[in-house]
Amino acid sequence: MLFNGCILFIKQGITCIENKDFAGKHTNFSKAQNIIEELQSTLNMEYEISHNLSSLYTFLQSKLFEANVKLDIDSAQYCVTMFAELRDTWNEALKNLKSGEKVY
Repeated sequence: MLFNGCILFIKQGITCIENKDFAGKHTNFSKAQNIIEELQSTLNMEYEISHNLSSLYTFLQSKLFEANVKLDIDSAQYCVTMFAELRDTWNEALKNLKSGEKVY
C-alpha cells in the first residue's frame, strides 16, 4: 500500500537526520511527499470525505516539509503516526466490507 511506502520513506528520512545524512533525508522525504501527492490526486472530490482527506494530506505535506527544512524529527514522527492510523483505518474498513458489514 502507498501508506506503507510513505511510512517507510519517512522513517528512513528520520534515520538520515539522526545520522546527519542530509541528502538521504531529502531523498526519502521527497519520495514520501510524492506518495502524498499521488494519494491526493486520486481522490474523488464528489464526496465530502475526499475533501477532508485532501485537507489532511495538505497538512501532512506541510509537516513533512517542515521536518525536511528544519530537521524536525517530531514533525516527521507525527506524519508516521498519522499515516499509520490512516492505513489501519482503511484496512479495518476493507475487512468490514469483505465481511458484509456496512461501512459509513
